[in-house]
Amino acid sequence: MSERSVAQNAQLALLLEVTGTPKPGNVDREREYDDLRFEHFMAGAVGVRSGLDRAAAGDPIGPAFETAVDGMAGQSAGNTQFGALLVLTPLAAAASDGRLSPSGVDAVVRETTVDDAAAFYRSFEHVDVAVDDPPDGLEPLDVRRGSDAIPELRARELTLFDVMAESADVDGVAAEWVSGFERVFEASEMLLDGSGPVADRASDVFIELLADEPDTFIVTRQNCDTAAEVQRRAQAVLDGEEDATALAEEFVERDINPGTTADLVAGALFVALERGLDV
Repeated sequence: MSERSVAQNAQLALLLEVTGTPKPGNVDREREYDDLRFEHFMAGAVGVRSGLDRAAAGDPIGPAFETAVDGMAGQSAGNTQFGALLVLTPLAAAASDGRLSPSGVDAVVRETTVDDAAAFYRSFEHVDVAVDDPPDGLEPLDVRRGSDAIPELRARELTLFDVMAESADVDGVAAEWVSGFERVFEASEMLLDGSGPVADRASDVFIELLADEPDTFIVTRQNCDTAAEVQRRAQAVLDGEEDATALAEEFVERDINPGTTADLVAGALFVALERGLDV
């Protein structure tokens, strides 16, 4: 069995996620966009290491996340794994503390503080992240304000968990934060139960998750109808009615990127690695 550290497994999870193919709409080892290439994800996975080390060492989640994002942003494409890091950072913290279970990670994220939330907001100053406009009344807490929103965070005494809870209805990663990372842990079991190369298992699980729920990143970048179409067509792949590779080519051509689903796969790969997935 591997003697890799928690941070090494988290880093490996990012690398395995991007090597899985086909993942319809996502960058993988066979498909990429003009301004977002496979090499950017590889470089991003290298750059995040200091932040993952901090999470595994027991440092607060917010500063560890910000450190990882800052390191990720050191390659020319900017944002490659922001959402995946928001999944991986609390998972790595839980794993290093012997609490890598739905209830354990739930406890970890509920222990976050206002300072963690402030670090999360500062991370938006390192990269551009596609986000929806905030609901009426929450404009002062728009994450795109970065550090300028921190006084409002402190005035309202909002922890990072509170911030995630505000977005859980519209953001798939935030929904994991308030549900004990339910989909991540379920997907990790699929990976462990699968066979063949791990990157191929990751591709299979990606399509399973894509068929299970609409991808919220597609909702943000396109609309609900497009997300629903992607969900239906992923199910068609599972039913043998569509070809995954052809669908991947089409979605890249249409600039449909199910980024949230990829984030969850990265988290699932980490959990599976920590639970004995052999690589």
